[in-house]
Amino acid sequence: MSEPKLIASVRELPLADIEVGTDRVRPYSETAVQTLIQVIQEYGFTVPIIVRKKARKWILVDGGNRLEAMQRIGAESIAVRAYHCTENQALGLEISSNLAGNALSPLDDAVFLAQWRRVYEEAHPETRKGVAGGKARQGTADDKLSFAALVAEKRSTSVRQVQRVAKAGEVLTRDEVSRLRLSPKRIANTDIETIGKITENEERAFVVKSLVSGEAKNASTARKLYAAETGNAPGPVDPVDAEFQALLKAWGRARKSARARFIDHIGNDLLEMQEGGDD
Repeated sequence: MSEPKLIASVRELPLADIEVGTDRVRPYSETAVQTLIQVIQEYGFTVPIIVRKKARKWILVDGGNRLEAMQRIGAESIAVRAYHCTENQALGLEISSNLAGNALSPLDDAVFLAQWRRVYEEAHPETRKGVAGGKARQGTADDKLSFAALVAEKRSTSVRQVQRVAKAGEVLTRDEVSRLRLSPKRIANTDIETIGKITENEERAFVVKSLVSGEAKNASTARKLYAAETGNAPGPVDPVDAEFQALLKAWGRARKSARARFIDHIGNDLLEMQEGGDD
């Protein structure tokens, strides 16, 4: 796949000429915008936004917070890095800029990883799960890393963890992502990984609702609430049966000599139970 082509002659554009699409991976953050306004007013505008040329229009690729801040300040133009590129390449630029920049929230990280995997595997279809394994069996595999392996190597984490996070970003709907951003409690990494394990749409919707409403403190608790409401939670454990099973396991693990000493030690108790029917 060809690389995005930088338009070196375009370094600044009027704000009025830049369009912001409705399908951006991450909307602007009010907190980030307010912080940027203060920084820009004190130090000036230092980091250009990224735009791409589409026909006669300029479309925002990365820098929504900076663009919004400059608009509120009343600026007429803004520094840019402009590219000729496809929509997929533009998405790749947005993703790489955000993943390489300031740390993302666990939720936004999952959304970006999901999009990045799609773009990466479209560019390198041979790395898709199943395809890579088949090539390896046929002896035709190359040294191109799978998406999860590439990210895991860069982040010094496990492939499995990358897969779980990206999976959450894939299964969450746009509406669910928007609702989770409004959650009164910050969505944690463990919540994202738990959501990535959910296979049923109804359960995932319930978990999202429970997190946003504050009914559940985390995704694991929300899953237990869902199981209880749908009748899938395990039934109450009989305490007598639990104690019996524990004794049985201990007896099975004990040596013969230890069993003999145990019987000798509780012999009188056994006789009293047989005679009196003590439970």
